[in-house]
Amino acid sequence: MSSENKHRIRTDVMNLLMSNFDVTLVNDKLQDFHVQFHGPKETPYEGGVWKVHVELQDEYPWKSPSIGFVNRIFHPNIDELSGSVCLDVINQTWSPMFDLINIFEVFLPQLLRYPNAADPLNGEAAALMLREPEAYRAKIKEYVDRFAKADGLPPLAEDVSKEEDDDDDEEEESELSSIESLSDDDDDE
Repeated sequence: MSSENKHRIRTDVMNLLMSNFDVTLVNDKLQDFHVQFHGPKETPYEGGVWKVHVELQDEYPWKSPSIGFVNRIFHPNIDELSGSVCLDVINQTWSPMFDLINIFEVFLPQLLRYPNAADPLNGEAAALMLREPEAYRAKIKEYVDRFAKADGLPPLAEDVSKEEDDDDDEEEESELSSIESLSDDDDDE
């Protein structure tokens, strides 16, 4: 990595850390971190809080950052399971003129305000948006309530991938079932 790239990474990450966003570095690395992102006001996403994983390649700012939602979100241009984002400005038209603050203050809020059903990563969300706008908004609000409340947000300091998180949930449910059945057995005695 060139010293110019290192300097730019350090500058952009420090600017993000000093902003109003909650940022947590993964393993104290400037190129791997999580940001708490709040849903834009006056949208169905308002009140939701998402943990967004950001990875910067050694070629940053010449190469765009990798962005993914950790907790689930219902949106035509965000893959529900992987959290991948389909956004031209990040994926295809990224420019070194942009910085990390742009992503969280402009690009992601605009994406949530103005979804593009013509280029979906989530076909169900795109179809619902086009066919039944009220049901689409209701489903967004349901996801906000279930997966994006600040008190239920995955911890920022934890570096857990979605698959590991889902596996942990299944194990927890299994353990809880076992504990409940033990409690039931104890009650019978």
